[in-house]
Amino acid sequence: MSHEAYAFQVDLRGLVDLLSQHLYSSPRVYIRELLQNAVDATTARRLLDPRAPSAIRIEIDGDRLSVADSGVGLTEADAHQFLATIGNSSKRDDLAGARREFLGQFGIGLLACFTVADRIRVVTRSAIEPDAKTIEWLAKSDGTYGVRVLPEARQEPGTTVYLTARPGAEHWFEPGQVTALARDYGELLPYEVTVGSWGRAVRISEQAPVWDRPFTSDTERQRALLEYATEKLGFVPLDVVELDVPIVGLKGAAFVLPQAANPVEPARHRMYLKGMLLSDAASGLLPEWAFFVRCIVNADGLRPTASRESLYEDETQAAVRENLGRQLRDWLTRLAGEDPRRLAEFLSVHALGVKALARHDLTLLRIMLPHLRFESTDGQVTLTEYVRSHPAIYLAPTVEEFRQVAPIAAAQGIGVLNGGYTYDTELISLLPELIPGVTVSPLDADVISSALDPVSPQDELALGKLLAQARATLDPLDCDVILRAFHPVTVSALYLDSRAARNERTRSQIAAEADDLWGEILGALKSAGPRAQLVLNFYSPVVRRLGRIADSSLLTAAVESLYGQSLLMTHRPLRPADAALLNRAFGELLDRATRPESFQPGAAGEGDDER
Repeated sequence: MSHEAYAFQVDLRGLVDLLSQHLYSSPRVYIRELLQNAVDATTARRLLDPRAPSAIRIEIDGDRLSVADSGVGLTEADAHQFLATIGNSSKRDDLAGARREFLGQFGIGLLACFTVADRIRVVTRSAIEPDAKTIEWLAKSDGTYGVRVLPEARQEPGTTVYLTARPGAEHWFEPGQVTALARDYGELLPYEVTVGSWGRAVRISEQAPVWDRPFTSDTERQRALLEYATEKLGFVPLDVVELDVPIVGLKGAAFVLPQAANPVEPARHRMYLKGMLLSDAASGLLPEWAFFVRCIVNADGLRPTASRESLYEDETQAAVRENLGRQLRDWLTRLAGEDPRRLAEFLSVHALGVKALARHDLTLLRIMLPHLRFESTDGQVTLTEYVRSHPAIYLAPTVEEFRQVAPIAAAQGIGVLNGGYTYDTELISLLPELIPGVTVSPLDADVISSALDPVSPQDELALGKLLAQARATLDPLDCDVILRAFHPVTVSALYLDSRAARNERTRSQIAAEADDLWGEILGALKSAGPRAQLVLNFYSPVVRRLGRIADSSLLTAAVESLYGQSLLMTHRPLRPADAALLNRAFGELLDRATRPESFQPGAAGEGDDER
């Protein structure tokens, strides 16, 4: 059975309100939409007659504003079809041509005027019909409109739009505000645009974008681009990269930020379409890794969204993004080969951005290896330098694990790189593909402990009481105690644990804090795998002196202090049990140190308790 067809019921007043009040981010766009219509009308007429005038005039008189153009104009039929039909546009009959020649495509731009006015009055005369009448089209924000032929004919073809500010929107019609908006949106338009008030006219459109102007030298050109970025973006760039994608008519420049950028925060660019500002915070123009630049570009062949405040994401936009990313990559490659000094200056600020790109581009990573620096047991080094002395590299996955073992590994000659910073683990893991003979292995506690020198049975027996007391004290904390000899001697104890040991510690802590049901479930998951290790340093004078302590409680406090100190050296958060142990140990040691028998005879404070 077929369904009976019904037409949707449309509340024109509600639809006008929806589009005019909620499609656009701010009432300021009404100037852009008026300029857009005027530019498109002028472009259409000049396609018919290249000698036709092309000036666009904005006039302000109190709370009234008009925008006049010498464009193609409209007939009465055109006014009904294009001005009063939401979603229809005279430029969409040939969509490909519309994208090349015209700014607007959606037939809703004029509705932006309802954000600042309750009525829109359009007076127009067509340039196509020889005896065309002058038409007045009058629309109201309630969704109604009227069309009539004016008795007095407009002398020249073209269109003038008249607005009167609604109550509360008068500030959008102030001459300074209108001039600033018109300059912001229209400074790169190809036609002369002026704003007039109180008998004075100000031109707001420039002769040509800075990247299209002739210069006598490359130095002068770059200086002009840098000055332009300073004016428009508010910072002095480190460098400038000119951009050009002819297939969509895109030209402009990428300006390198003078300070490090946040890779999580999307880059915002100043984007023009056919000379009209689309957005000063456009995103998606460049690949995500290019967060170290801000762009100012103008394009002819990209597609805007209906609100004309961002780009439509399609295959063309994706191809342009990839092309622009390739141009930035080529610029980095040229710097590496031709100007290492400028590259070093750039990397001192934006190494993170280059690493973000290099992890997806082995060719670029190979070029950048002699320049990118990583934290290692030998300090900040390039990977090409480091692999010469450490072909077998161990990778610490976190900053904490690296800091924990770095002094010990350096003293033992073990090559450890810090993979805890953004992108470093991914890049270091690619080394075997770039440099033959290099191996990269995850750092484990066994790697460090096996590299430490063993202690003779006699020496271990001499410290037997210390080891026994330490093992008994730390066993409830899932920590074993071993004795090794290593440098530097200033490190009395080293805390080592594997990932499995850390997972078991986390499980134990959660189980202790959980209710009976979850505690029982987590208890069933208890692992008998490797435990953490406290490695006592036989070379340390402190450890040797501890072996001579006869007082069991004092020895326990000393062991707990060593354990707590070694935990603090890992830079990890302490468990409640560890924090309690550390407080107890230091309390015991302070109590011992402040007992009366600890003071020298005649020292200050002696006998205070008796007094």
